[in-house]
Amino acid sequence: MPPTTPYAGKFSSCPPYSSNNNNHQQPQSPYNSVPAPKSTKNVYNSAYMASEKPHSHNAYRSNSVATVGAKEHYSSSYVVSENPYPSALPRSPSRQHSTSCPGRAQRHTSSGSSGSSGGEQSCRNKPRPYGQDITASYGEMCYHNNSLVSASLEALIQHLVPTVDYYPDRSYVFTFLLSSRLFLHPYELMTRVCHLCVEQQWCGDALLDKIRFREVAPKLVQLLTEWTETFPYDFRDDRMMRCLKDVSHHVARGDEFSWRAMQQMTQRLIKRLSALGQYEEAVAALNAMAIERPASLKSKQASSQRSDILSVCDEPFFLAQQLTHIELDRLSFIGPEEFIQTFAMKDPLENNKGFFRKRKTSNLEAYINWFNRLSYLVATEICMPVKKKQRARIIEFFIDVAQECFNIGNFNSLMAIITGMNMSPVARLKKTWNKVNTDKFEILEHQMDPSSNFSNYRTALRGATQRSETAHSSQEKIVIPFFSLLIKDIYFLNEGCASRLSNGHINFEKLWDLAKQVSEFLVWRQVICPFDRDRRILQYLVTTPIFTEDELHLASYESEGPENNMEKDSRKSLRSSLLHRENRS
Repeated sequence: MPPTTPYAGKFSSCPPYSSNNNNHQQPQSPYNSVPAPKSTKNVYNSAYMASEKPHSHNAYRSNSVATVGAKEHYSSSYVVSENPYPSALPRSPSRQHSTSCPGRAQRHTSSGSSGSSGGEQSCRNKPRPYGQDITASYGEMCYHNNSLVSASLEALIQHLVPTVDYYPDRSYVFTFLLSSRLFLHPYELMTRVCHLCVEQQWCGDALLDKIRFREVAPKLVQLLTEWTETFPYDFRDDRMMRCLKDVSHHVARGDEFSWRAMQQMTQRLIKRLSALGQYEEAVAALNAMAIERPASLKSKQASSQRSDILSVCDEPFFLAQQLTHIELDRLSFIGPEEFIQTFAMKDPLENNKGFFRKRKTSNLEAYINWFNRLSYLVATEICMPVKKKQRARIIEFFIDVAQECFNIGNFNSLMAIITGMNMSPVARLKKTWNKVNTDKFEILEHQMDPSSNFSNYRTALRGATQRSETAHSSQEKIVIPFFSLLIKDIYFLNEGCASRLSNGHINFEKLWDLAKQVSEFLVWRQVICPFDRDRRILQYLVTTPIFTEDELHLASYESEGPENNMEKDSRKSLRSSLLHRENRS
């Protein structure tokens, strides 16, 4: 058997599916067994409940208001288990993207298995002369220095199929299941793999066929277990569930032990998909509540009567902890395949209805929307107070919160806060900023500076990752990346080189790089937040109404009047526009 990947053997093998049959604690959703909230009363109590992450399976351990509906941002685009790609492995080289920090100039103007077969292992360990590159082909699979670099789609599918004496390498299983959706539907892949696995056992002798299938059935179940545990959302497709049911019936006829394992695997999958549905309903209900705009926001004077962030929480570290809860909750529901499906929105067969016709990236988009909301919440809290002293106090508070987020390793909330404070309605409040000591904020801006492709942030992220790998406490394990940049990196990895080579082979080197990026995210997603929850603060953060962009500008002009004719015209236009909208509503 030819070598599969240079990473084989660098991590422990997948536990056999039978190890999950007993004593397996079913992961629970923060939204498990909770119906979508119907009213604003105590909605957060039911929507966010401390529990285990939905993906904790023991086999796996801006203009930056993001891309959805925001105009004020940095110019970067938004786009497990045990990690099958060790962190010590080299990453693909960074690509340089020049961006700028809006608002900063304005403000400163005034203030200064993983089992490999024996043949595969011997091939991988074959000595190679120093400095000598070795390229080899095995059928339609090409290797360079024992690393799979390209192959035909058919060969890759065949390589995924277990046999009596072969099981694909764990990193290959993850990589191909993740990226295969760039080339065919998951349902298509599953159908072909299961058909090949069964077909290869038939030799015409009924007794021998039954014996051979009994030997391969555990490996087929192990492959399906890895699939359902790592990519459960693929099975929201009814065709996938029907295929799984068909395989279960076939296994039942040949091996009762494997059939029982299939039943338990299916039950875990159904519970996980149920938790996902409850989560999505809860998030939709919370978003609906936040969209409801009470009369208190119709004018700056009236809105100043409502509660502000300091009346809910005046301790920066505690607010940073609650932000971290929200981040980790929402990260835990993002499926790894969602990163790839953002690039595969069109059906390659054009006439096939189903998987590619539906945008299956809703949890990723919900997380991006959370970033946008937090940025606008910060800007709203700053622009809302009538008194300059109160605005300055809130700015200083959010600077301290951002600092605590950095210390925790919550870079996404950190960047959202910086983005909100750099939005032009906030940045233009020069008299307010003159009352603020901006030294700490400038240090944080420097850490998240987009120049040199966010080199300062990437250095801090590496430090947080290393701390997480050697952590002695749950808090030290937290790494929440700046999500916009993570998606941009994966996007450019996908766009940076062709998915297919001139000979029609799939460029598997590219798939390795995509899988390494995504698998690192899966490790970060697994962390259970160690902080106590405060439901009152959490509910405020996700449901309190926020200003729209036009309302922010008008509130800013009412706080500190227009400085030139352009701003005067803008204020007049905004007043007229908002008055017209209120009359229509």
